[in-house]
Amino acid sequence: MHDPVTPGTHAAAPAPARADAPADEGAATLPLRATTPLATLPPALLFLLVFVEGFVSLGAEIVALRRLVPHMGSAITVTAPTIGFFLLALALGYQAGGRVAADYLQRVQRNFLIAAGLIAVGLAGPVAEILFTHLQPTPVAWLVLVGGVLCPVAWLLGQTVPILTNLLRHERAGARSGAALYWSTLGSFLGAVALSLGVMQWLGVGAAVLICVGLLLAPLPALTAAGVVRRRALAGAVAVAGAALACNLLLPQQIETAYATYRVDAAEIAGMASPRVFWINNSPASIIDAGEPPRYARYIERLRRLLVDELGLRGGEVLVLGAGGFTLSHREPLNHYTYVDIDPAVQAIAERDFLGEPIRGRFVVADARAHLRATRERHDVIVVDVYSALTSIPAHLVTREFWRATRDALAPGGVMAANLLLDPALASPYARNLLASIHAEYGPCAVEVLFRDRPLGNVLVICSAAAGGGADDSATLPAEPYTDERNRADIDVLRSR
Repeated sequence: MHDPVTPGTHAAAPAPARADAPADEGAATLPLRATTPLATLPPALLFLLVFVEGFVSLGAEIVALRRLVPHMGSAITVTAPTIGFFLLALALGYQAGGRVAADYLQRVQRNFLIAAGLIAVGLAGPVAEILFTHLQPTPVAWLVLVGGVLCPVAWLLGQTVPILTNLLRHERAGARSGAALYWSTLGSFLGAVALSLGVMQWLGVGAAVLICVGLLLAPLPALTAAGVVRRRALAGAVAVAGAALACNLLLPQQIETAYATYRVDAAEIAGMASPRVFWINNSPASIIDAGEPPRYARYIERLRRLLVDELGLRGGEVLVLGAGGFTLSHREPLNHYTYVDIDPAVQAIAERDFLGEPIRGRFVVADARAHLRATRERHDVIVVDVYSALTSIPAHLVTREFWRATRDALAPGGVMAANLLLDPALASPYARNLLASIHAEYGPCAVEVLFRDRPLGNVLVICSAAAGGGADDSATLPAEPYTDERNRADIDVLRSR
């Protein structure tokens, strides 16, 4: 994430080499310059500071992107501008750091402390919830989070490499900057891998915030000599640490994983007895009530009727892409269900907090499209119910190639049913193009609009693999409209029987 940096003209010239200095220039690390406020500061500590800067700066970017998912999804139209502004702020930080000509360690200390405060509060889950709840439209909240929190953090931490390069004593400027950039980029690499694949997976996003804050605060006492300045730095570090703990542990928190935010709330829904809603990324993913038998979300009940009553499926293999609350198979013993979801934690959360019992079926942790590509199993029914947030389906799960993969995974005569959130008139560009993508592979499909009294509602698209379809299928002829001059309706009826 870090662009190469060449130390500015404010860096003092290297001290003359001693007569007994090693002949290999760049191999020797000499004592620190006299401009440091400490008499001796080990070079290892300087490299540690640069490493921490790289780790935390990229860590803050990853956390910010994760905070945006419940509210804006993970589409490239969200992630690309966020990364772009982060890099712009980082570049401006490099430039600002190159202009620093004195008090190097005090400047780094101040930057680390402010950045830690911004991360501790600004990237906390409850704070992000408040921003996106009270600042509308949504792009305004995005601008506050990115422009008011992430970019200042990048600008402050970006100054670290050019500032500390002034304190490194190598024979050549290139050796100094190369060593600093090495440790900074190594920190970025480890931050990206450790936080996304380790900390967020097992401890949650809040733990990643606390680790970033702790790494910035830990070295602060070593950057000043004993006295008033150190006492102020310690007081500031304690205050920031307290704010981090309060915002990321004490305030009400949703259940967070690397992929999603979860909660279960009671609700009031007409015709349902004490229903509970399973929220995933602030979107109602599943509903179940306390009745006997339980009631579910309307589209789930429609799918259950399709499987059990209309298709008469018994002992069938049903693949569900997108686990949600696992309600499709809840207390349905007639068929075999396989759920595929990218988040390994969703099963335990749904069983503990939503269903109150083990799920019925098999759970596979995988991306939906990757699973279709890897599996050799064939299914009688495939249910596509994949959402990352609100109305956002991941972009790679709406393409014609994805729908072709679902068709390839169906048994002969199998059925694919997709739950989509679209406008009831199916007139928006998104609705028209998404339906066209499905029809391109399956041919004509049944389209059921379940809600017509709201701007966006559940739309079920039910397709049969036996119907043919697809531009590559030579057996499928293009449809021709009937006209008064050429009306072959009666003949076509006979051909269809």
